[in-house]
Amino acid sequence: MPSKSSTRLAALTVAAVCSTVTGVVLTTPAHADTVRIHDIQGTTRISPLAGQKVSDVTGIVTGVRTYGSSKGFWMQDPTPDDNPATSEGVFVFTSSTPKVAVGDAVSVTGTVSEYVPGGTTSGNQSVTEIGKPTVTVVSSGNAVPAPVVVNARSVPSRYAPSGDTAASGSINALALDPKKYALDYYESLEGMNVQVSDVRVITATDPYSELWVTVKPHEHDTRRGGSLYGSYASQNTGRLQIQSLGATADFPAADVGDTLTGTTTGPMDFNQFGGYTLVAGQMGTLKSGGLKRETTRKQSRGELAVATYNVENLDPGDATFDAHAAAIVHNLQSPDIVSLEEIQDNNGAKDDGTVDASQTVNKLIDAIVAAGGPKYQWRSIDPVNDQDGGEPGGNIRQVFLFNPERVSFTDRAGGDSTTAVGVTKVHGKAQLTASPGRIDPASDAWKSSRKPLAGEFVFRGKTVFVIANHLNSKGGDQGLTAQYQPPVRSSETQRHLQATEVHTFVKSILDTQKNADVIALGDMNDFQFSDTAKILEGDGELWSAIKSLPKSERYTYDYQGNSQVLDQILVSPSIRRDCGLDYDSVHINSEFHDQISDHDPQVLRFHP
Repeated sequence: MPSKSSTRLAALTVAAVCSTVTGVVLTTPAHADTVRIHDIQGTTRISPLAGQKVSDVTGIVTGVRTYGSSKGFWMQDPTPDDNPATSEGVFVFTSSTPKVAVGDAVSVTGTVSEYVPGGTTSGNQSVTEIGKPTVTVVSSGNAVPAPVVVNARSVPSRYAPSGDTAASGSINALALDPKKYALDYYESLEGMNVQVSDVRVITATDPYSELWVTVKPHEHDTRRGGSLYGSYASQNTGRLQIQSLGATADFPAADVGDTLTGTTTGPMDFNQFGGYTLVAGQMGTLKSGGLKRETTRKQSRGELAVATYNVENLDPGDATFDAHAAAIVHNLQSPDIVSLEEIQDNNGAKDDGTVDASQTVNKLIDAIVAAGGPKYQWRSIDPVNDQDGGEPGGNIRQVFLFNPERVSFTDRAGGDSTTAVGVTKVHGKAQLTASPGRIDPASDAWKSSRKPLAGEFVFRGKTVFVIANHLNSKGGDQGLTAQYQPPVRSSETQRHLQATEVHTFVKSILDTQKNADVIALGDMNDFQFSDTAKILEGDGELWSAIKSLPKSERYTYDYQGNSQVLDQILVSPSIRRDCGLDYDSVHINSEFHDQISDHDPQVLRFHP
């Protein structure tokens, strides 16, 4: 996910707005020098007065932001018009600490601008602001305009209109229809004082003192209190981000399923990381939902347990080794094979040419033993320095852990960072040319990305082929609240190429040995309903086992209020036919504010 350390970019000028939003016509009211806030906001996302100076705009201060690079205040007109599409609130960007207080009646003269959080290339919607202001406090201690109550009845079930094809899919120029589309409804409240009551937390508090709630408690709810993201066409319109207007030290440490009881009130903002956000001046009281971390069952003697776990940039300097070890031993019940993603080299993000990760892996193995688990052995291939993406200098890669008391690894020389692994037939059976080996590492599909790691394992005399993956991340995709609808998922281009490579390799194994047991698993960085998953599955060569779970349990990751699938275990037909096939997404991280990784691990049990 993108960093939140970026600084505020300059607001768009009229020329910049017009150059990026086709079809927007900037019109000037007859008396532009004495306009009201709803005249500035207008009935589209772009102000009809963008770039123009306005004088003596009046309102009541509803919130003051004194931190970060976006210092300023929100003000609201206490006498609204009768058009539900026009917001009565606006943010005044002062750049320095504002000298106003909540309840002040103010008169503002300044220039209307459209500020795009994250910059114009982000695809984000813009925030209408008044910049370079001269502010006059007329009186103090006034009643703040009553907040607009946002609830299940007020938010439409449809998420967003389709973008204007004449404007490359932008919705900026479209007239707002707040009774039909959720994004239009939230936009019609931009800058206004809003309120939610007794809302359930659907994404836990993050390190930036943010959480997500839903105002629609029964909208695609998961078994554990989240909101399931089940398709591109079925958005969770009740999702809303909550930040604090005051000191973040007092921000509640919430988990999924908790409730913010009472009322949470503050201005409606739009930010780079999640879009529409209630910036709370008054926060509800946190009530725990009692969510507990899950523990999967232990595999039986005749079952092979295979797991995937993204340990989030693990390096020897991290403090999470004991927690990861406890999770593997106790929550995952010491699987026979564990595919680890995001194992970094021995000095983490230090970029000095180090690619060896033996210290990282052995420290984890020692911690597992100390937690009461097996003495795992491991196999991996060091990447070429700075060629596999991820955190610069970290050289992340996939690693196989395996319990030698339960399973053996077939070592076959020849695999290295640049040599492609192949498939041959020996005595009528498929065999890898190298084990471990990497799939076609010279292919452009893997440029600046992790190369899949393939290996042969033997369990009770039966060979199982395992391919560990970490496909191209979704970084760079436009957000769900983007000005372009539907949002552009640019990261799919490379991920589809990667999925094609993995599928082709799996097919070569199955073409050589029809009944081979093949598992492709890892952080696929895409949903079970995505085209990436369809490419991986092909014509039945693989099947994503998460689809064996009830729909309310199909998630491994929680992002911006959506419980979703990024991590998958896909199996060949011989494994899918096992009537004892048992799959579990073990929820120990994604729903919790004190997570040790942003991913939940998964475990597959079957009888080879």
